[in-house]
Formats: sequence, structure tokens, C-alpha cells
Amino acid sequence: MTFFGLLFQDIVFYALAAILLFAALGVITTRNPVYAALYLVLAFFTAAGIWLLLEAEFLAIALVLVYVGAVMVLFLFVVMMLDINLDKLREGFWNALPVALPVGGLMAVEMVMIVGVGNFGADKVVAPAARLADYSNTAELGRVLYTDYLLPFELASIVLLVAIVAAIALTLRDRKDRKSMDPAQQVLVKKEDRIRIVKMVAVVEQVSPQANDASSHAKGVK
Repeated sequence: MTFFGLLFQDIVFYALAAILLFAALGVITTRNPVYAALYLVLAFFTAAGIWLLLEAEFLAIALVLVYVGAVMVLFLFVVMMLDINLDKLREGFWNALPVALPVGGLMAVEMVMIVGVGNFGADKVVAPAARLADYSNTAELGRVLYTDYLLPFELASIVLLVAIVAAIALTLRDRKDRKSMDPAQQVLVKKEDRIRIVKMVAVVEQVSPQANDASSHAKGVK
């Protein structure tokens, strides 16, 4: 089935690619962190659709379940619960621009050199061959991951482990504005230490006779 000289699969790919580029630009250009997280969710969904076109069903469903269903929901909860001062985050933007522009331009040039027509053109990347009905891309992915790419996989796991330990260390560092309690001391507290009953003498306000006469006169006038 062709439309305007293009296969239907190609039209779906170009549509998903355009949505993916739009969502990626929205992630880095929007000023609201909640909107940025939502744009990232859209980018993950469209990337999963492209992986489905490549017959990588396991990667597509893992992207939706793990990143969209867990990671991004956690990001949204954290961003919405934190009292983020957007004005403070924008401070110093123009001061960092002279350094950010050359670095960003260099990264863009490197991406164009790597992800270019010379390496990822139509003559370089061929369509996936048709598979049998009992073919499992999950088993094929596991075989390649734990054989040909075992060392990069282990290095990536070590980097993630170091990042987790660093995040915990930064969170639990001693800060002056952090309030904490010792559970061992908390369970030893008795009820006498928690509440104190104070007996106070009742004070009755004495009303003068002139005030009573004035109040009675006011009620009579009404």
C-alpha cells in the first residue's frame, strides 16, 4: 500500500520521527519542569512506536513500562512535590551562554558526523529481514547483550551503581537545615515527656452595675 509514492510504513516512520523531534525540542526549551517531563513522556511513546516498526517489540514495551510507567511518573511526583523556584533556576543563564554555545555547537557537529548519511544512510541500514513466527527478539537481545556487548553492559552497570551511591551520599550528607530524629531515643520517650498538664485558675470577669444598666437600656431601645 503506497500513498504519494511512499509506503505506509515509511509514512508512519516520518510522522513518528517528526513528533519525536518536536517532543525532544519541547523537553529542552520549555521553562516549566512539569511540561518538560510530559514532553519526555511523549518522546518515549514515539520512540517506542519507531522500535515497533523495527520489529523490536520487547524494547518498545520495556520503554513504555519502565520509563513511561515508572521513571517518568516518579519524576512528575518529585517535580510536583518540590517547591522549585523557577526564577532562581534561570539566574546566571546569560553568564553561562558564552561557554554553553561552543560546547553545544561541538556536540551538534559530533552528532552530525556520527549520525549522518555516511553511517546511517539508506544504503547503510537495510530493512530487517522477515522472521519466523517462533522468533524471539528478547532471546536474541539477551544473547547479543551478554556475549558481544558484555563488557560495555558491565561498565554501564558500574556507572549506574556509582551514580546511585553518589545520590544517596548527597542526600544523607550533614546539612544545617536538615531536621532529623534518632529512632532509638524516640522509642524511649515516656508519656510524661510528651505532654504536660497545667492546672490554671479560672478567671471570671466582673461586670459593673453601670455596664448592666447600659446593656439593658440598649436592649430596650432595640
